[in-house]
Amino acid sequence: MLSAQDQDSPQSFAALESLCRTYWYPLYAFVRRQGRGPHDAQDLTQGFFARLLEKNYLKSAACEKGKFRTFLLVSLKRYLAGEWDRQHAQKRGGFAPILSIDQELAESRFAAELSHRLQPDVLYDRQWAMTLIERVMTRLQEEYLASGRAKLFECLRRCLIKDESAQPYAEIAGQLNLTEAAVKMAVHRLRARYREILHAEIADTVAGPEEVEEEIRHLFSTFGE
Repeated sequence: MLSAQDQDSPQSFAALESLCRTYWYPLYAFVRRQGRGPHDAQDLTQGFFARLLEKNYLKSAACEKGKFRTFLLVSLKRYLAGEWDRQHAQKRGGFAPILSIDQELAESRFAAELSHRLQPDVLYDRQWAMTLIERVMTRLQEEYLASGRAKLFECLRRCLIKDESAQPYAEIAGQLNLTEAAVKMAVHRLRARYREILHAEIADTVAGPEEVEEEIRHLFSTFGE
């Protein structure tokens, strides 16, 4: 996020593009829950991120205490209130898109969430948490793949959480030709690395390291709503 805040940095656009690719869905879903149709939601989400870059709004995030998650949602609400009327009169898609939105995927995911009766702000936080988890899992998988341990990761990934479908350690040991003790150690290391990556990802979205644990508690509490 700090790289994205500095427009003079050659890494600025790449950093912002990375943020957009990571966090577009929670914002898209929030717009949809404001009564916008799929095409309008796509345009508004694209327009919002384009405005962040054009006006360098991310720079103000460095000057404000708080979480990047909250900064984005507050900024989006302001954008929806102030920009929609002007954009509505323009041709749809009248700006250069900053990211590729998979609308079919977005709508499929959104349809699966329609049964929720939670407030849009709460669902936004839950979707943010799910996005973080997906990002952490992707990084973990890439690390294990790069080190030639793809099969180990696939066997152990369900052990990260309390998953009823997770295999017993003894069965995993048989598949991997390891001892059960070795599997337990591998799970321990996987969980430790998961926590490291999760902390690192969240640290990029809060004002300081002292807020990381608070943010973790808040985001995961949304699953109990």
